[in-house]
Amino acid sequence: MRAAPEGLPSPELLAERLLPWFDANNRTELPWRRPGTTAWGVLVSEVMSQQTQVARAAPVWEAWMAKWPTPADLAAAPTAEVLRMWGRMGYPRRALRLQECAAIVAEKHGGVVPSDPVELEKLPGIGNYTAAAVAVFHYGGRHAVVDTNVRRVVARLGGRSDAGAATTKADLVAAEAVLPADAPTAARLSLALMELGALLCTARKAECGACPVSDACAFSGQEIPEGPSRKRQRYKGTNRHVRGEVMALLRDADGPVEQARVDAVWPDERMRAEAVAQLLAEGLIGTDESGRFELPSR
Repeated sequence: MRAAPEGLPSPELLAERLLPWFDANNRTELPWRRPGTTAWGVLVSEVMSQQTQVARAAPVWEAWMAKWPTPADLAAAPTAEVLRMWGRMGYPRRALRLQECAAIVAEKHGGVVPSDPVELEKLPGIGNYTAAAVAVFHYGGRHAVVDTNVRRVVARLGGRSDAGAATTKADLVAAEAVLPADAPTAARLSLALMELGALLCTARKAECGACPVSDACAFSGQEIPEGPSRKRQRYKGTNRHVRGEVMALLRDADGPVEQARVDAVWPDERMRAEAVAQLLAEGLIGTDESGRFELPSR
């Protein structure tokens, strides 16, 4: 086995240990892991899973793909219906960006999601992680797929308790360094590293006794220090909370909503006005000719 850079276990050792573990323990119940899932389905799943727990995203993904199985289907859908289907997953701008992506893929790529991460990153709302995830998880390419779980696992393999708050160039380099040269094997190992971080090597607990690479991990057996990175982000009473209540009112309404009904969703006038102004500016809500509020009419 060749030596891995930066004091990390070699790619060969990680593949030898992690891939059998992944085959036996991966979450096959996730609907986007079913055989036959398209590249478009993978892209949708990755966007939905950002900032949303996969358990919440899974049923929405299934309903979404049943209704709009291709980019052309989503591109042609009424935006109000897209936002209703998005439901309570939060950060609804993701739904708008997905519809924009769908239109570009349908028109400029013949309905086929690109396999090149560089081309994928040109799509609205698609960053480094999502581009790499589609290129790896669907197309089997060799690229570093670095989410919070992978950053944490690679950091701990190198002896640190955790990675930083955001992905850095060093994180990408380290994650790429542990991938085998063979693209199909590297793609499976990327999934295995992510699954290890989701199931055993979590932010709050490292189950080293059950980890297949614990004897090669520089962090094995150490305690995870308490820190701000493990505090849950507050939602109740925030701007996001107010925005969510306004969006919920309009999603559930049969038609345009009067100002008085919007006013009733939140007692603080300043917070409510700020949230409504933001939603209008972002195109998440609109008004009719009478000034009543509604979801976008496109």
